[in-house]
Amino acid sequence: MRGRNAGLLAAVLLGALTACGGVQERERAAATVAARFQESLGTEGAARGCAALAPGTRDELERSAELPCVRALPDAGLPAGSGVRSVDVYGLRARVVTDRDTLFLSSFPDGWKVTAAGCTPRAEKPYQCLIKGG
Repeated sequence: MRGRNAGLLAAVLLGALTACGGVQERERAAATVAARFQESLGTEGAARGCAALAPGTRDELERSAELPCVRALPDAGLPAGSGVRSVDVYGLRARVVTDRDTLFLSSFPDGWKVTAAGCTPRAEKPYQCLIKGG
């Protein structure tokens, strides 16, 4: 019985260590997507920025601007950040805070996608975002 309990304990500890590594990997991946998205905010990188948006966010941006994403994204007024300050991952969702913006991302089968950007906190209310999914 004692050997079985030791084996179970080892399996639990290994699982805990693996899960921590998984969170760090997801944080790193979300931060990378957010940084690349912010780098793409100029007109020349708009196609890359649009590809980084979640489908609902891209659709909402195009609907509200009445323009294709590659023309609407540069005009959205999003602040270009130059560095990620913090990343919080909550399951399949993440919040990435940069030096000038807060972005929200969701995990999709093909990786992290930006669901909202240009977000500023409001006291006791949800963030106010320049672009977000519908």
